[in-house]
Amino acid sequence: MKTFAGCEENFVPYDYSATIEASDSLFIQTCSSEISNPYKPQYNGGIIVNSDLQNGSQGWSQFGNAKVDFREFGGNKFAVAGERNKSYDSVSQKVYLEKGLFYTFSAWLQVTKGKAPVTAVFKKNGEYKHAGSVISESKCWSMLKGGLTVDESGPSELYFESEDTTVEIWVDSVSLQPFTQEEWNSHHEQSIHKARKGTVRIRAVNSGGEPLPNATISIVQNRLGFPFGCAVEKNILGNQAYQNWFTKRFTVTTFGNEMKWYSTERVRGKEDYSTADAMLRFFKQHGVAVRGHNILWEDPKYQPRWVSSLSGKDLYNAVKRRVFSVVSRYKGQLAGWDVVNENLHFSFFESKMGPKASYNTYAEAHIIDPRTTMFMNEFNTLEQPGDSASSPARYLQKLRELQSIRVSGSIPLGIGLESHFSTPNIPYMRSALDTLAATGLPIWLTEVDVDAPPNVRAKYFEQVLREGHAHPQVKGMVTWTGYSPTGCYRMCLTDGNFRNLPTGDVVDKLLREWGGLRGQTTGLTDADGFFEASLFHGDYDLNIAHPLANSSASHSFKLTSEDSQPSPF
Repeated sequence: MKTFAGCEENFVPYDYSATIEASDSLFIQTCSSEISNPYKPQYNGGIIVNSDLQNGSQGWSQFGNAKVDFREFGGNKFAVAGERNKSYDSVSQKVYLEKGLFYTFSAWLQVTKGKAPVTAVFKKNGEYKHAGSVISESKCWSMLKGGLTVDESGPSELYFESEDTTVEIWVDSVSLQPFTQEEWNSHHEQSIHKARKGTVRIRAVNSGGEPLPNATISIVQNRLGFPFGCAVEKNILGNQAYQNWFTKRFTVTTFGNEMKWYSTERVRGKEDYSTADAMLRFFKQHGVAVRGHNILWEDPKYQPRWVSSLSGKDLYNAVKRRVFSVVSRYKGQLAGWDVVNENLHFSFFESKMGPKASYNTYAEAHIIDPRTTMFMNEFNTLEQPGDSASSPARYLQKLRELQSIRVSGSIPLGIGLESHFSTPNIPYMRSALDTLAATGLPIWLTEVDVDAPPNVRAKYFEQVLREGHAHPQVKGMVTWTGYSPTGCYRMCLTDGNFRNLPTGDVVDKLLREWGGLRGQTTGLTDADGFFEASLFHGDYDLNIAHPLANSSASHSFKLTSEDSQPSPF
C-alpha cells in the first residue's frame, strides 16, 4: 500500500528475480535436470492470456509460416514453433500496449538442439521493438527477462525470433506486466529504503543519565555512502575551480585517457605515467576513489600506433609487459580495474594471440593485484536490447569463462556497464540489471551519459541515474564526463566557468535527494529524549543541543549497509 497526495492505491510490487544457475561457482543460464519445468509466470502472466499454456492454444497463434503445436511433457504444457524457414517463424500473441506505461517481460524458452539465441520481439505499426534475448539450450529451460515502452498506444504482436531456423522454439510461462509511472517510482522508493538507507536512533540524556526532551538534533552528511562520481581528464590538474566543483560533489572518478596504453607508452619502451600519477595523488588527497581504466582495450582503433603492426611473440611480450607495468604500478590503490575493455564487441588481441588472450590478461592482472576487483566493462548491455553481441546472456557467457580462473585464489569479478544511452528503455535496463544481479557480483554503471536532443537529454540522464541508484545490486556509478575544454565525449556536466549545465543540475538535484552536498536533518527529541531518522548510508556529524541545560554535544558516525538494526547513540 502506497500513499500519494492523500490517496491510497494498491501498487503491484516489482519482482527483481531472474533465474540463472550456479554450479561449481560458474554461473550459467538455467539449464539443469533439477529444473525440468519452467517456473510459474511472473505476475501470473500480467496481461498475457493463457500465460502458462495450460489452456492449449487459447490466446496464441502462428507467426510467419511456423507450424505451431501445443505439447505436454512431465505434466508441463508449452507451445512449440517448428518447421521454421525464417528467423521470425514463431508463436505469437496479440496485446494492446499503452503509452506511458512501463512493461516488464519474461518468458521461459527451449530449443531442440544445441544452443541458439532467441529474442522476444513486439511488432507494432510495422516497427519491431526488441524486448530482450536469451541463449536457449536443448533439454532445459532458460529464462528470458526484458522490457519495453511504446511511443503511442495501440495493438501489438509478441513473437519470438531466432536466426537458427533448424531448431524448434519452445515457449512457456510468458509474462507482460504493465506499471504506471507512480508504481515505478514506488519501486525505487522501496528499494532505496531497503538498500541505500538505515535508521539512526539517538537519545539525549543529561549528566545524571536522565532523558532530555526537546533537545535540538542536527545531523549533517559529510560524505555520501553510495559511490557516485564522474570521469575526468588531465585538465583538472592545476585548475582550482574545476577541482572545487568536483570535490564538492563526488567520491569516485575514472581517468578518461591517462591510464590507457596509448597515453602511457606512446613510443615503445618509453613509458610515462607522470600525468596519471599526479592525478591519482590529487584524488587520494581528497579521499576520492579511482577506477583503473583500462589495462587493455580490444578496439583496434585505440591501440598505440606501434602496437598495431606487432604480431606473434613480439605482441605477446609487449602485452605482457604492459599488463605487468600498469597493474603493478597501481596495485592496491584502485577501486577496480577495467581489464580488457569492450571485449564482447572487439577482439584485437584474440585475433592476433588466440581465443584465450583476454582470459590470460585477467589471470595475469589478478596474480599481480589479487585483492582488486577485476571488471568486465562493456557497452549496450543495458542500452540496446537489439545488440546481440553484448546482451546479458552473452555477458554471462564471458563471465562464466573468467570465473573459472584459479590463480592466486578465485578472481574477484565485477560487472561494468558503460551505460552510453540514447533514448533509454528503462524497463529493459531494470530487467537486464536483474539478470546480471543474479550472479551476486557487484555491478557498476561506469560511463553514464546520454546522446539525445538537448530538450530531453537531462530528463533521460535523470531516468538512467535514478534507475541505477535504486537497483539493489548496483554498487556505484560514474558519469562520463565532467568538463573538457575541447568538448566532452557526448555530454558535459558543467561549462568552462563551472556553472552547471542542465545535466549538472540533475546531478546536484539527485545528490541533495540522496543526502549529498552536506544535506542536513534536524528535529527535537521526544518526551523520553529519543530522536529517530531514516538516513542514506554515509558519514555524518551529529550535534545535540539543549537550551535549558545550556550545553551541547557532538559526535561523528558512519552509517553503512551492515547497520540492519537502528543504530543507537
